[in-house]
Amino acid sequence: MHLPYRSIALSLVFMGFFAIVIDRAQAGGGHFFAPASAPETQKECGSCHLVYAPSMLPASSWTRMMADLSNHFGEDASIDANTARIITTNLVAQAADNGGQNFSAKLMRDVSLSQAPLRITELPAWLDKHRKVPDWEWQHKDVQSKSNCTSCHSTAAKGYYDE
Repeated sequence: MHLPYRSIALSLVFMGFFAIVIDRAQAGGGHFFAPASAPETQKECGSCHLVYAPSMLPASSWTRMMADLSNHFGEDASIDANTARIITTNLVAQAADNGGQNFSAKLMRDVSLSQAPLRITELPAWLDKHRKVPDWEWQHKDVQSKSNCTSCHSTAAKGYYDE
């Protein structure tokens, strides 16, 4: 007679657990940004740095960035035209103002899509979220740069930027 109650209780526990997991996967606690989906993006961009989530910048930023890879933040990141086209298409399709809208609303607040910065670290919401990080922490040997997300967000490559 106690078996049905245990089964029901156990079912409710499992349903609650899966609801939390599904909610986290969909919303990430407000800190989830879907990773770039194209293998070319992972290969080319990931050969030098974390592959930043396309939904962290609007399409105009990705288009401008990809158009000047010979001067990619002071480095020559030139690639062949076909690969650049594939990566640009992927980034633009998942950009904050396109397919990545569900993930980036907070990050894009107060950003002019036509004049958005190329650096995620220059977005007003990013600056606000990181304003309490002291300057000396950015200089730490394990961090060294504001663009080194994985030094503080160990699951950044999977799209989770929870603290």
